[in-house]
Amino acid sequence: MKKLPKTLLAVYLLVLLWLLLFKFSMHLDSVIANYHVRVINLIPFASASKGSPLEIIYNVLAFIPLGLLLNVNFSHFSFKQKLTFILLLSTSVEITQYVLSIGRTDITDVMTNTFGGYLGLVSYDIVQKQIDREKLNRFIVLVGTILIILFLLLRFFVLRVRYQSH
Repeated sequence: MKKLPKTLLAVYLLVLLWLLLFKFSMHLDSVIANYHVRVINLIPFASASKGSPLEIIYNVLAFIPLGLLLNVNFSHFSFKQKLTFILLLSTSVEITQYVLSIGRTDITDVMTNTFGGYLGLVSYDIVQKQIDREKLNRFIVLVGTILIILFLLLRFFVLRVRYQSH
């Protein structure tokens, strides 16, 4: 059981990066070769009216599992250290999008991603006061594993996702 939580975190991070950087495209080389958007927005929520307001919700939801999985795997790190990791990961993704010209770099994404991770961290802390930590960890790993497997099966066998420029 000790390796499964770390494996789940690694798979989750790979899927998350695949989502954030390549929008689940199967042809990563064509994404880099054909998607030339280098836009940066440093005004929070300025682009929310232009895009789908659901994108903000999706960003929050996509990062909640990160907060949960960081608590499962790194309970010895402080809340602040885990939140800093989430902030740095989100910022790194946005910078990578800008450098590779594969997406819109937006401070709102950093904020909403970090907030999602924060919610995961806080939710874990609240629930673990009510439920034994080991039971909670097993539940998170079990549900997370099932969801990742279902998602990957859906992506590869049902959904046809194409990477489109905006």
